[in-house]
Amino acid sequence: MPHLTWQKSSYCAQGNSCVHVAEDTGTVHITESADPSGAILTAAPAAFSHLLRALKQEPNRD
Repeated sequence: MPHLTWQKSSYCAQGNSCVHVAEDTGTVHITESADPSGAILTAAPAAFSHLLRALKQEPNRD
């Protein structure tokens, strides 16, 4: 995997529970700050966009 430039979610508070996203040629990579080199999910840009739309539609369950 090439060197990736990770961006932290704008919804992230301080601590180790953040989502980080990086873009590569035709691929979006997603990981968490607690173990950024551990589990790295990859998705096509269209699939990532669909995931974001679905998450934004979920009702707040607090």
